[in-house]
Amino acid sequence: MNNKKSVLGRGLGSILRNPETDITTSSNNKESIVGNINTIKIDVISTNPFQPRSEFDQEKLEELSHSIKTLGIIQPITVRKLGNDKYQLISGERRLRASQMAGKTEIPAFIRIANDHEMLEMALVENIQRSNLNPIEIALSYQRLMEECKLTQEQCSERVGKKRSSVANFLRLLKLPEEIQLALQHSSISMGHARALINVKDLEIQMNIFNDVVANGFSVREVEQLVRTFADIGYKQTSKPKTPTIPNSLPFSSQQKIHNLSNYLEKDIDIKRNKKGKGKLIIPFNSDDDFISLIGKISENS
Repeated sequence: MNNKKSVLGRGLGSILRNPETDITTSSNNKESIVGNINTIKIDVISTNPFQPRSEFDQEKLEELSHSIKTLGIIQPITVRKLGNDKYQLISGERRLRASQMAGKTEIPAFIRIANDHEMLEMALVENIQRSNLNPIEIALSYQRLMEECKLTQEQCSERVGKKRSSVANFLRLLKLPEEIQLALQHSSISMGHARALINVKDLEIQMNIFNDVVANGFSVREVEQLVRTFADIGYKQTSKPKTPTIPNSLPFSSQQKIHNLSNYLEKDIDIKRNKKGKGKLIIPFNSDDDFISLIGKISENS
């Protein structure tokens, strides 16, 4: 017996495979509306279980809703027919939601033929190509295309019209810790920052650099330099995680000098600063001999 888990939701597989409700061929017995743009009632449309977008910007939805009230739907949604007066959304969930907000009861829709895998591919590809997904949503969409449609990276890249290296770069983002993925989702860091952080194998070093990047607003080039310099020798976080917005936070050049000094002295250097930028550089020592050794090291490079 084949116990392999279906890629479809519970109960959905039986619906899609039911010849009485599923339109998967273009035989002459199918209703003439298939393949045409028709106006259908919104309340007979079920949402797409394969929708890759996890969040919808409420403000942008309201803007689209206002536009629909004024101008109507410019681009029809795409649905598949499940049975008499029953449809399932393939693409256009933002337009569907905004139309509901605008008080519309009907919406123009392109009705097409699709089986389960075709529906999944169309929904994912359409969203990747046309919607403003964040990098993590794109990465998850690529992952679903490959896993649920049994595609290689090369085949996935052909489906979406992207280079295979681009698909691979997005998929690598899913190896990052959840905290970094969330920061990327909410634009606290960019794709360039994330790609640089991926190259840090040690989780503690990776998170220390990440926290300083968020706190100090380092550029992608600065992060790349930090990774090249400290990925293998260690990096101590200098920012205060709970107060990343303190004015006059240390610039990148100063951060790098502090880390170089810390590694040279083999000591964790503490920095005390006020909002005006004044402060103290504190280097701990354990004994008189340790203190003399520190002074000697500093004098050698003075």
